Amino acid sequence: MRTLSEQRVDVVIVLQTSMLLSYATQIAMSALARRLPTVYGYREHVIAGGLISYGVDLRWCFYRGAYFVDRILRGTPAGDLPIEFPTKMFLAVNLKTAATLGITVKPTLLSLADEVVE
Repeated sequence: MRTLSEQRVDVVIVLQTSMLLSYATQIAMSALARRLPTVYGYREHVIAGGLISYGVDLRWCFYRGAYFVDRILRGTPAGDLPIEFPTKMFLAVNLKTAATLGITVKPTLLSLADEVVE
């Protein structure tokens, strides 16, 4: 983050990978300390203090994963199960982080958000 802030980037896009979820708080706090707006793929990063996320809802993915495990444990061959992809993207915005960064989030964006953290 230090290098990014020294180069005065406008925004940091954090990769959408579950590996980074365990570092969500550290990433958010480091970015906030350096006044770097951050965009994520998972809402969990926004809950941890990131600015905004747009991506799949992991809760939905875990729920659907449990459904498939249940079907397999009940005897359905894995090859007989359909392949599914999320059809809805989830938008989350952290207004506290936006205020700390001096960013005004337009009401039109907030009206589209699935979750607003205040």
